[in-house]
Amino acid sequence: MSPTPQERRAARHRLGTGESAPVARRGPSGGRKAPITVDSIVATAFGIVEREGYEALTMRRVATALETGPSSLYAHVVNKEDLDELLIGRLCSSIELPEPDPADWRRQIIGVCTALRDQYLRYPGISRAAFAAAPSNLDTLRVAEGMLAILLAGGVDPQTAAWAVDSLSLYVNAYSLEVSLANRRSGREDGGWVVGRDELLRRFAALPADYPQTRRYAAELTSGTVDDRFEFAVGLMVDGLPGARPPA
Repeated sequence: MSPTPQERRAARHRLGTGESAPVARRGPSGGRKAPITVDSIVATAFGIVEREGYEALTMRRVATALETGPSSLYAHVVNKEDLDELLIGRLCSSIELPEPDPADWRRQIIGVCTALRDQYLRYPGISRAAFAAAPSNLDTLRVAEGMLAILLAGGVDPQTAAWAVDSLSLYVNAYSLEVSLANRRSGREDGGWVVGRDELLRRFAALPADYPQTRRYAAELTSGTVDDRFEFAVGLMVDGLPGARPPA
């Protein structure tokens, strides 16, 4: 008896693989079609997210793109949550983790967060798949392990380091999702929902006297690029960790 999707999922967690044997298929005209595998499902899912955004990703949509029925997918993945886990794991698998350096730990942890952010931003809205998901995929766990090792090398106590990994990951997820949503809105015909800095400054200047600080510091409130703000927020979180070694 062939293994169930649940058994294959468990195998992926144990070995970092679990790819099931491909099943040969024939198209309507009798020609051979590419077999359905976990890799083909994941690649197709990434293509859908890249073109249409994460909101468009469903098991039925993937099945349609593969010219098959949803039941064929369930022979390889358990459900949509399992597919989400595979997608996030695949993105994490390409992140290079440095050897933890006590003298350079701050730059290292910011670098890992930045690399994770950049992976998420390749696929609009995909960081949503990482919310409320237990890090059980080995590739995802590898990144969490690397972040934890860097923080520990920086002198952060284990409990603080453990929670910091969770907090930093949550911020990266949320930041990436916000940028994806803003980019999607700005590309729509009603893109006026996303205004530029000049327009925002004009609106702040026109505020009534009840908002004196916003009017006075409008330039500061609207300054910097999204990358500037990302590095500021991550740096603020890192620098606030008790017991951490100061930058060299």
